[in-house]
Amino acid sequence: MRAAVAEVDLGAIAHNVAVLVDAVAPAALCAVVKADGYGHGAIAVAETALAAGATWLAVALVEEGAVLRKAGIEAPILLLSEPRPDDVDVAVHHGLTLTVYRRATIEAAADAAAATGRTVDVHLKVNTGMNRVGAAPSEIVGLARAVDAQPGLALAGVWTHCAVADEPGNPFTDVQLDRFDAVCADLDAAGLLPPLRHTGNSAVAIDHRRGHLDLVRCGIAVYGLPPSPALAGRIDLRPAMTLRAEVAMVKRVRAGERISYGQRHHVVADTTVATVPIGYADGVPRRLASVGGSVLIGGRRRPIVGVVTMDQLMVDCGDDEVAEGDEVVLIGRQGSEVVLADDWAVPLGTIGYEIVCGIGPRVPRLYRRPAPDPGPAGTSGP
Repeated sequence: MRAAVAEVDLGAIAHNVAVLVDAVAPAALCAVVKADGYGHGAIAVAETALAAGATWLAVALVEEGAVLRKAGIEAPILLLSEPRPDDVDVAVHHGLTLTVYRRATIEAAADAAAATGRTVDVHLKVNTGMNRVGAAPSEIVGLARAVDAQPGLALAGVWTHCAVADEPGNPFTDVQLDRFDAVCADLDAAGLLPPLRHTGNSAVAIDHRRGHLDLVRCGIAVYGLPPSPALAGRIDLRPAMTLRAEVAMVKRVRAGERISYGQRHHVVADTTVATVPIGYADGVPRRLASVGGSVLIGGRRRPIVGVVTMDQLMVDCGDDEVAEGDEVVLIGRQGSEVVLADDWAVPLGTIGYEIVCGIGPRVPRLYRRPAPDPGPAGTSGP
């Protein structure tokens, strides 16, 4: 195994899911496990989330849903975007719940249902202002009628996505929820209101009880990261990923020397530099040093120096004793110090989602599973 590894604490995942289940009750919780579980591993996260109380899963791609089905996961899995018409039959084969917002996809789903003899659940997606995908509110009743006219399709849900729910006080979230409520009223008047209505993401789960409705789709909070710094600390989330490596080489660099490509970092005094075998091909942003990025070695923050290279980065350790093989924590806790994904994201002008999703497949995932329940005191458990 590489000296660099991403350790995923499934106990933290289970804790976060349990907290979110409680926060959104009586709505059900859907754990979003797209992008390989936001870089944490979709199968392990999905199994843990379901055991902790989630009743739905969501993915972005048909292929992602197929991976979960092949792993033996039987829970409902929602596709968050329409599949290509040519992929609808594959989605139906794997029993995925389709999101639809165009008639061509409804027709493809009806054909796949007829070919397999199955009843296919579909959810209508409403564009209430995100302007990414989804049908206009004025189109939803017509699409619902198109679904209802197909004997192999069941209109099981209607949903939207909130664009600024992670910005407390932004009035546009209520604008979107008002538009969604109006769509639901139109569907109800037409006798077509489905059993599941959902608008919520992690930010809605934390800050907008009005949007909880019947189901809440939580992504980033499942992994212990706040949807935005403004929502940090609002509920008890535990980051699940620790990114760590080992010191591969230690060298003394003299004053006046320069470090890494472009020779941009100038050493002003004699110092010890540790080389760490992880780089931008693994998801460490190339310019992390230029925005003050640091790692933990020996329980202390140490600055990354010079441009992060494809496979390695360099750390200034001053005059401290550092040895080859010493643990390096890039994201996570070491001693009393901690580096969060947002500690990279904020100065880079991005979000924690991008950081954890960007930890590449070259980095092995090591799963730390929760300790088994010992049972009541005085027993040996089941």
